[in-house]
Amino acid sequence: QLQLMESGGGSVQAGGSLKLSCRASGYSSSKYYCLGWFRQSPGKEREGLATMVRGYRSTFYGNSFEGRFTISQDNNENMLYLQMDSLKSEDTATYYCAAAAGNWAQVDGACRDLNVGYFDYWGQGTQVTVPS
Repeated sequence: QLQLMESGGGSVQAGGSLKLSCRASGYSSSKYYCLGWFRQSPGKEREGLATMVRGYRSTFYGNSFEGRFTISQDNNENMLYLQMDSLKSEDTATYYCAAAAGNWAQVDGACRDLNVGYFDYWGQGTQVTVPS
């Protein structure tokens, strides 16, 4: 059973940067995984920020996040990262690490679509606050 745990959240001034980390454990050697970052603010739907297939370089971003947010991974350490720059008050949210497991077509589709419904595994979330 895949388990995910985020860290690195906190409070940062507008215009500042923050790097989130996600440690994964329990990968299956027989599956591909799409790894991603999502966020949710009170009263809003959870939205996809960025994804990438485990062990591959291609990255995918949700609308308006590419350029400010950068997803990366260290496959040797089973770590996923999200570098966030030029933070704004509207970036205040709970940030989640997530994974979708399956065959190549399934995880490639999950990564390209960034649809919450495709992701089977979730971390507990880490809070990011950017005071206005």
